[in-house]
Amino acid sequence: MSVINRLIPDFSKEKSILKFIFLIIAYVFLIIGLANPQIGSKLVKGERKGIDIMIALDVSNSMLAEDIQPNRLEKAKQAISKLIDKLKNDRIGIIVFAGKAYTQLPITSDYAAAKMFLSTIDPTIVPVQGTAISEAIRLATKSFNDENHNKAIIIITDGEDHEGQAIEETKQAVDVGISVFTIGMGLPDGSPIPLYNGNKRLGYKKDNNGNTVVTKLNESILQQIASEGNGIYVRANNTSAGLRTIFQKINKIEKKEYESRVFSDFESRFQYFIGISIILLIIELLIVERKSKWSGKIKLFQEK
Repeated sequence: MSVINRLIPDFSKEKSILKFIFLIIAYVFLIIGLANPQIGSKLVKGERKGIDIMIALDVSNSMLAEDIQPNRLEKAKQAISKLIDKLKNDRIGIIVFAGKAYTQLPITSDYAAAKMFLSTIDPTIVPVQGTAISEAIRLATKSFNDENHNKAIIIITDGEDHEGQAIEETKQAVDVGISVFTIGMGLPDGSPIPLYNGNKRLGYKKDNNGNTVVTKLNESILQQIASEGNGIYVRANNTSAGLRTIFQKINKIEKKEYESRVFSDFESRFQYFIGISIILLIIELLIVERKSKWSGKIKLFQEK
């Protein structure tokens, strides 16, 4: 210390210690501020407007046909994923069907969950083969839980092996305010149904006579459903799955408020701690380590 006093006669030990104290306290407040402390709560009213969309996706074996690349089912899943990306305040649900229809995802605004459930869809999740469009429409109609909300059903299928009363079910859906849209997956010329063992192709599905089964798009029934359902029919191809056109049409449907709730949220108070830290750092910079004329009379750290 005597060496410092000889080199810097005006050096103030007390001010040096004081600067160090201010610096430490400033850093403490800065760390607390960066941790974003949340204190208290506030009430926020959330209002969301949109429509409910229930997608009924055909997962029968014929949807594995590759007349649309990579195949009908995968193309449909890709299109649904892109549709989910475009949704804002709308809610979405997914039904899968083949010989029977099952709810894969109830109506939700959780788009991350929708994508997760979508990724798990393949023909094995429905054990009974066929194309039960009427059952899918009936299940979709019952899945909507808000009578005052605008609703739409989008049926994505090749329409082959159609059974049931799809037109009658569509009329009942329209009676309760639901619009029904259809997308035809596949080409009218048809395509064989590939058989796989894991990722290895074994060949193509054959009938009892050993002939290769060719699956063709049944546009007639899908056009009738869309006409009765106050919707539109779109045929998918290799460049587009038709969902964009249908989504533009659905977007013209009046969006109604479907959720109005009051929830609490914590208020961030980091700004106070950051502010105090900045003030302390400024004070620390303003303190010089040299003695003032009156500081010699003050001995805060003098030994007794």
